[in-house]
Amino acid sequence: MQKKASDYLNLLFDIGELADLVTGSSDLESFLELVVDRVARHFNAPVCSIYLYNEKSNRLTLKATKGLKPEAVNKIHMKPGEGLVGRSFETLSIVREGNAGKNPGYKYFKEAGEEPFNSFLCVPIKRGVEKIGVLVVQHRDLNHFEMSDERAIWTVVNQLAGAIENARLLIAFSQAGEDSEVTESLVFVKGSAAAAGYALGKAVVLNEQQKSILYDPVPGEDQFTKQDFSLAIEKTTLELKDLQKRFEQKLPESASLIFTAHFMILKDKNFIGKMGDLIDEGLSPADAVRKIAAKYMGIFSASPHAYMREKAQDVEDLSVRILNNFRSREEKTDYENGSIAIARQVFPSDILKYVSAGVQGIILASGGVTSHVTILARSLQIPLIIAEESGLLDLPVNTTILMDGDLGNIYINPKKETIALFETKARVEKEAHVVSMEKTTWTKDRKRVILLANINLLSEVPLAKVLKAEGIGLYRTEFPFLIRSTFPSEAEQYVIYKKLFDGMKNCPISIRTLDAGGEKTLAYSDSPKETNPELGLRSIRFSLKHRDIFEFQIRAMLRAAAGKKEIRIIFPLISSIDEFLEAKQVVYDCMEALSREDLEFNRDVALGMMVELPSVLATIDEFAKEADFFSIGTNDFIQYLLAADRSNKMVADHYIPCHPAVNRGIARIAEAAIAGGIEISVCGEMAHEKEYIPFLLGVGIHTLSVDPQFLPMVQKTVMNLSMADAVEYAKRMLAETTVKGARSVLEAFK
Repeated sequence: MQKKASDYLNLLFDIGELADLVTGSSDLESFLELVVDRVARHFNAPVCSIYLYNEKSNRLTLKATKGLKPEAVNKIHMKPGEGLVGRSFETLSIVREGNAGKNPGYKYFKEAGEEPFNSFLCVPIKRGVEKIGVLVVQHRDLNHFEMSDERAIWTVVNQLAGAIENARLLIAFSQAGEDSEVTESLVFVKGSAAAAGYALGKAVVLNEQQKSILYDPVPGEDQFTKQDFSLAIEKTTLELKDLQKRFEQKLPESASLIFTAHFMILKDKNFIGKMGDLIDEGLSPADAVRKIAAKYMGIFSASPHAYMREKAQDVEDLSVRILNNFRSREEKTDYENGSIAIARQVFPSDILKYVSAGVQGIILASGGVTSHVTILARSLQIPLIIAEESGLLDLPVNTTILMDGDLGNIYINPKKETIALFETKARVEKEAHVVSMEKTTWTKDRKRVILLANINLLSEVPLAKVLKAEGIGLYRTEFPFLIRSTFPSEAEQYVIYKKLFDGMKNCPISIRTLDAGGEKTLAYSDSPKETNPELGLRSIRFSLKHRDIFEFQIRAMLRAAAGKKEIRIIFPLISSIDEFLEAKQVVYDCMEALSREDLEFNRDVALGMMVELPSVLATIDEFAKEADFFSIGTNDFIQYLLAADRSNKMVADHYIPCHPAVNRGIARIAEAAIAGGIEISVCGEMAHEKEYIPFLLGVGIHTLSVDPQFLPMVQKTVMNLSMADAVEYAKRMLAETTVKGARSVLEAFK
C-alpha cells in the first residue's frame, strides 16, 4: 500500500516521547534498547540497530538491536569504510539498498542472523562535526524503503543524536580500563614513514592530555594565591623569551617574535587584569585563568575570519602555560629534551616548538599530515611517523619508544639488543654519508652532472655544504610565512635571504617566490575557503593577486642579493606566457623603485620558472625565449598531467612517474631548453629516485636538485651510470605508448 506523506508525521518523536526514552531507562544499555525498539515501531520495521564509534579502537560496534540476535551485541565490529555501515559512517551519507545482500560492499556477519532481511536503510549519527555512530533499519521485503523514509529517518536521528552522543561518551569512559589493558600490550606498531631518521626517547602524549589542565582542576590548586598567579605570569614570560631564543638558534627564519600574539595577550589589561580582578573577588587563581581564557577563546573561535579563529589557539597555548607555571618544574608533564612526542594532530608551529624543546621524534596517531609538515620535519631532521593506532595516545608517560623513521616502524619498550642494532645502523649511515661524497660528479663515461640541494630552512645549509652540494637548486620561501601570525615584512625577509646568500658564497642559488595556497594555507591571509584549493588561488596566482606582498618579497630578494653572483629567482606554477611576463614585470618595477630609493640591489638576477603545469607544454619553445632557466617540479607536473593526487590513497596508483605522457612531457621540456640555450634542472622527487635518474640524464637534463640527505645516494647512482646507456634507455622509454610497456623497460634497466 502506498504511504501518504502525512503518515511521516507519526515517525517524528515529540518532546514527551524523547523525555520518556531518557528518563524511562535504568541504564545506558537499556536506553539504547528503548531507542531501537521505538524507532523500529515508528518505521514498522522488524529490525533496528545502533552502532557506536570508539575513537581509541577506531571501530564501530553493534551496541543495541531489535530484530537481530541479541548475542551479536558488542561482538560485531567494523572499521570506518567497512561494509555498508562503515561506508555510511565514513562518508556521512545515507545508504539505502533494496537488496543489501547483493551489494558487493555488504559485510556479512553470521552471528547477527540478518539473512532474512533484504531492504536496508542506514543513516550516520552525528552532532556538529562529531561522528557518533550509525542507525540502521531493515525489512524482509525487497525495495521496501523509499526516499521519504530517508528524510524521515534523518529527522529522527537528528532528534536523538544528542542523547546517543552522551551515552556513547559514558560507555567509552566506563571501558577506559579495558582499553588501557589493550594499550599495555602494544609492543610494535607499523606506521608510514613521513620523515626519515632514528629516534629513541620517552613517550609524551600531547594535545588533549596537555590541554586538560585548562578544563579540569588539579590536586592542590585551591592553595594557590594571587602571588602564585603573579609568579606564574612572570615564569610564562621568561619561558616564552627562552623558547624564542631557541627558535632563533634552530630556525633563523624566525627572526621576528613567533610569540608576538602571546606577548601581546600578556600585556592586555583586559586579559591578565581581569584574572587579577576575579582573584580579588574570591575566585581561585587557576579558575580565574580558566574563566578569562574561555571567554577569549569563545570570542576568537566565533569569528568568521580564519586568522582570528587561529588566535583562539594562541590563547589556549598561553593559558595552559600559565596554569602549568603555578606548579614547580618537577611537577610539570610538558615535553622535554630527548622525548618522543605523540600527538593526534600536528601543525608546523607544533613541530617548531617540539624541536626547540629538544624532542627527538614525532608520532602522529589517528590523523593525516600535510606535505609542508613533512617537509619541515625532514628539514629539521626530526623523524616523523604516521600511525593508524589510537592506542599510542594512551601510552603511559615515560614509556620508552624507538622510532625507525626510514621504515615507519615503532617499537614500544624495545629490548636492549634492538636498541643496540639501531644505534649501530644510525652511526654507520651517518659516517657513510659524510665520507662517500665527492666534490664533483661524473658518469662512468666522464660526462658532467651537477648536483644541487633543495633547501627548506637555513639550518639545512651547513649539511648541504658538508655534503658538497654545488649550489642551491631550490630554496622554498614559504616557511617564514607559515610560522608567523602575519605576513613577514620586507626587512624580516631580507635578513633571511641574506643569510642564505652569505651561507653559500660563490655558488649558484635559485630562490622560489612564495608557493602559498593549496594545502599550504596561510590562515592570516583570510582568503575564502576553496572547494578545490589545488586548482585555486595558489603560488604565482596568489602573489600576483596580492601584489604588495609579492613586491615586499621581490625587493627583499634583490636587496639581499646585492654584490652576489649567480642568483636566480623562480616563479612557481606558471600557466601562461602572459603570467610569466607579468611576474617578470614586477621584478623590473621593484628594481626601478629600489633605484629611485638609492638602495643597493642586484640588477643581474636570472628569472626562471617552475615547469609544473601541462598547459605550458604547447608553448614551451616560446617560454624558452622568455625564461633564463627551467626547473621541473615533477611532483606537481605528474599530479596535474595525470589528474592524480598521490596523497589520496584511492587514486595513488594512478600517480605514475613512468607514464608515457610524463616521459614525453619531460623530454619535450628538455628539448626546448637545450634548443633555446637555457639551463634546465629537475627539483622534484624524481631527481632522487634511483629508477628515474637514468631517464632524466638520457633526455638531456644534467642538473639535479635534491634534499641534502639524498645527495650521497644520487651521486653514487650517477657515477655508476654511463651517459651513453642512459641516452639509449631514454629512447626506449619514449618509444613506449603504454604504462605496462614503460614499466617493463624500467624493470629491464634496473
